Amino acid sequence: HTIRCPEVHFHDLVGHHAVLVMEFIPMQSAQRGSMEALGSQLATMHRSEQEYFGWSIDNNIGLTSQRNTRESNWITFYRSHRLEFQMNLCESKGLTISGKEKLLENLDAFFRNYEPHPSLLHGDLWGGNVGFDEDGCPVLFDPGCYYGDREADLAFTEMFGGFSGEFYKSYNEVYPVDEGYAHRKRLYNLYHELNHYYLFGGGYGNQAKETVRFLLSLLDH
Repeated sequence: HTIRCPEVHFHDLVGHHAVLVMEFIPMQSAQRGSMEALGSQLATMHRSEQEYFGWSIDNNIGLTSQRNTRESNWITFYRSHRLEFQMNLCESKGLTISGKEKLLENLDAFFRNYEPHPSLLHGDLWGGNVGFDEDGCPVLFDPGCYYGDREADLAFTEMFGGFSGEFYKSYNEVYPVDEGYAHRKRLYNLYHELNHYYLFGGGYGNQAKETVRFLLSLLDH
């Protein structure tokens, strides 16, 4: 009850085809104040604490399966059901990830003095999944929802850009980010870099390996 989403009117299986009928919302560019509204509404959504990490069902991130096994511990969830799962998929496509075991074994080091609570996440929050209705109000769609650390949503907004300074200022006024986010955002976007390599190949593999090297360098300090 914080950000507008298209309502689902109908869904069914017809033969071998899935049918989804959703509310039609005419979209336009952000108006004055639209990005500020998006930031404050997202922060309000993230502030609401949920009961566990994960989701009621597995779903997808793009075309990739996304495991959402319930966990009470965020580091356990992120290690097993996000990074390790995605790394294994990428290795099946030929990507060699040096140092992955060391990174996975030492995730706790990135969470000193920081204990996230489960928040409802959009899960795939890049600029292409955000719109604004005729009144300039934010609309979110095409999610990969689960309950997780709210920083994972914020991190992905920075991977491809498109979110203004007003958005981040407004977000922080409602729910300030922890100073450790500056490094953890690289940890969270590693998941998406790996997924993009698995889906599209190309330079995303080198990007992911560089992120692993950067994160390992932090462990050595």
